[in-house]
Amino acid sequence: MIMECLDRNIPPSFNNVGKRYTFLLTSGYAALIFSFATIPLPAMAGEYFNPHLLEVNETGTSAVDLTYISEETIPPGDYNLDVYINHTFVASESVIFTRQDQNNAASSRPCLSVARLKEWSIKTEDYPELTVAGSECAKLSAIPGWETAVQLSQQRIDFTLPQVALVHRPRGYVPESRWQQGITAGLLNYNISGQKTDPRDGGVSTSSQFVSLQPGLNVGPWRLRNYSTLNHNDDGSQWDSVYSYISRDIHALKGQLIVGQTYTSSAVFDSISFTGLQLNSDKEMLPDSLNGFAPVIKGIARSTADVTVYQNGYSIYKTTVSPGAFEINDLYPTGSAGDLYVTVKESDGSEQSFVVPFASLAILQREGQVDYAFSGGKTRSGSAGGKEYQFLQSNIAWGALSNVTLYGGFQQLEDKYSNLLLGAGFNLGSVGALSFDASQSWADIKENSSSDNASSSEGQSYRVRFSKDFPQTGTNFSVAGYRYSTHGYYSLQNFIDRADSHRACCSSSGRTKDRFDASASQIFSGFGSLSLSLVSESYWDNSRMESLGVSYSNTFGRMSYFINYAYNRNVQSSGQNENSSPSSDSIISLTVSIPFGADISASYNMNSSRVGDTTHSLGLNGSAFADRSLNWNVQEGYNASDKSTSGNINLNYQGSKGEVTAGYGYDSNSAHYNYSLRGGMLAHSGGITLSRYLGESVALIEAPGVRDIAVRGQTNVMTDSAGYAVVPFVRPYHENNLSLDEQQVSGAEIDNIVRTVVPTRNAIVKVKYDTWIGYKAMMTLQFHHKDVPFGAVITLEDESQEYKQKRSAIVGDSGQAYLTGLPEKGRLYVKWGDSQNTQCSVNYDLSANKSVDDIVFYAADCR
Repeated sequence: MIMECLDRNIPPSFNNVGKRYTFLLTSGYAALIFSFATIPLPAMAGEYFNPHLLEVNETGTSAVDLTYISEETIPPGDYNLDVYINHTFVASESVIFTRQDQNNAASSRPCLSVARLKEWSIKTEDYPELTVAGSECAKLSAIPGWETAVQLSQQRIDFTLPQVALVHRPRGYVPESRWQQGITAGLLNYNISGQKTDPRDGGVSTSSQFVSLQPGLNVGPWRLRNYSTLNHNDDGSQWDSVYSYISRDIHALKGQLIVGQTYTSSAVFDSISFTGLQLNSDKEMLPDSLNGFAPVIKGIARSTADVTVYQNGYSIYKTTVSPGAFEINDLYPTGSAGDLYVTVKESDGSEQSFVVPFASLAILQREGQVDYAFSGGKTRSGSAGGKEYQFLQSNIAWGALSNVTLYGGFQQLEDKYSNLLLGAGFNLGSVGALSFDASQSWADIKENSSSDNASSSEGQSYRVRFSKDFPQTGTNFSVAGYRYSTHGYYSLQNFIDRADSHRACCSSSGRTKDRFDASASQIFSGFGSLSLSLVSESYWDNSRMESLGVSYSNTFGRMSYFINYAYNRNVQSSGQNENSSPSSDSIISLTVSIPFGADISASYNMNSSRVGDTTHSLGLNGSAFADRSLNWNVQEGYNASDKSTSGNINLNYQGSKGEVTAGYGYDSNSAHYNYSLRGGMLAHSGGITLSRYLGESVALIEAPGVRDIAVRGQTNVMTDSAGYAVVPFVRPYHENNLSLDEQQVSGAEIDNIVRTVVPTRNAIVKVKYDTWIGYKAMMTLQFHHKDVPFGAVITLEDESQEYKQKRSAIVGDSGQAYLTGLPEKGRLYVKWGDSQNTQCSVNYDLSANKSVDDIVFYAADCR
């Protein structure tokens, strides 16, 4: 801490003092001098330090000019400080101190522009005297009661002023002037997986591969994005472009503009895929205090199985899971809503499928807030040759009162379809949150796909949604009920599917008559937790679809256990092979896990299916390396029905440049192999940097010459050989603090280790650290056979490009100074006064000196 305090108080008249060097005083003088590091301004005359206490020469005169210390002021210069206004943190910023009276050394004050004060929510327009002609520094005394206090030891500056001088801002507010559009760069997310099955009876092997690519390009505020998938198997390949669009944010409207292939808002209507233009509000632009999701998919596999997830007719996810309960929590969000259709293909070829509802339940807005979305263009079909229609859609939700939200929307599909919806949401306090809406549709329905004859159909739909938390009992309950009361009602997706009759995937063969879905969870203090989910849907011209899931989890000592039950009854859509999967099935599973230390655990799993078999498995799970980046799993299974055995082994490595998974499994019928590669990359002006899978907004860190340094608070994010690292997830429109782990830095000094970024949505922000690579040295300097006096300023000057700037530090007791980032050879200038006898220089060469803990001890005469 002494080193840090002194480093921030070196007179910057020697150019960027304290930013380039660290140094160490080896005497208690440091504590004495810098007890004045907390200095209230302007009232600084109450304390006095006598520099004669530090007289060290034989004449009894002061050996070094300590004016800045004795007059208790902040030396002019640039300081990186945490800014607080009325004890509330505002920002971490660079604050320049200037001497505002050249005849008074104690007149150093922070130089703050009027624009910066306005950024800090100060009512600058109420104080016109803040502006001083010919000066960039505002006259802070123009605000009555303004006080400044600096604590350099804590890198903090406090401003105190009357509350009336401040604009009221909600907690978490970040001014738009700090939003960063980022750099021009390209990016790519990739997910490559494959499976192979070798039958034991000598049959033909089968294999499949799945590739998803998400390339993008950022130029200024514009973002270009694409999401494409490739499915390849023994029967052929299919390439799908899920979406392509360009977007940018519109600050004035607190929204996003999207042009291309995207999805309509799901706030009021069900989401559909379309090509066109959309303008919608973005709540991330609001601070957290004013703010009110791809879902997690859970299921049970009877064997090593392939899980495929469909949304809006597209395959968006594919993976291989082990027997037992599985969870998918890393879906890339392709739209704000749209039910997820999950297919689980077992190793014996049988399939089970279920639906995961994906829609928001709460539409309530704060009083005065508006949530809006306007879309227009052409609908997109999920299959080749599907029909496309020109359409318009708009929806809006307005917080009319503190407890009431009014919302509505309109859809128009050429002259063939119209839908009008009106609704209201209510905050009922202890009762919960409730919304109700009614919609009216008008549609021209063709008798069949080859006929031009159409008949008019109209109908109504009513929807009720409810949610409630009981924090006292640990209960969460949410339910959404849909009831289409008339046979003539068509949703927009129903109408499109009717016209696109050959589209088989993921569309029920009939229109929904009524639907009920509910989810609830309960935490029992000391007795585990219980969760339940239910979806029940019936159709006007088909059977009922039902999906029920119940799970319970608890711990007993170090042991944890999970009990899961799942029931699925599936609709057999026209065109599907009804023999490919059972019409209904129920599965119960038990999982027990016992840890053996921090890095290894044992597990037991039991699965029992009504239409399948009962299986048991034992497994070991563990991780390796200090950062637990390598995870492994070994399982051995037993089928109680046919007395057969099975097993699998899986390895997963998560590094700073991506994720690799490989697995092998076997059962009585076949052997299975699978692999996956997942990661991202950025192409920028400094080259190509590999990374983990990228989120929406990311940060590119540049620390030249510093490799293998971790970014604090991030998992497996380290600088590469070029000094670059990618932080794959940063939150848009909010402050994100990033810092390197300086404890891992060897032979280098990094300035301002903590940085704050505020990216816009989908931005790539660059954070460049000033790094100084070189030797660490403890210098002992003498002048005329006496120690260079305490407080002398030592400056390095070199003609090379890397060290062309002057850098300074202060000499401590016994003529010693600790310096870092030194070149192997150089010249030091030392000054402790204005006369020729109070200045000297020394040429040094550190190449022949031995180091202790990377520190070179060097003694020299200053001449």
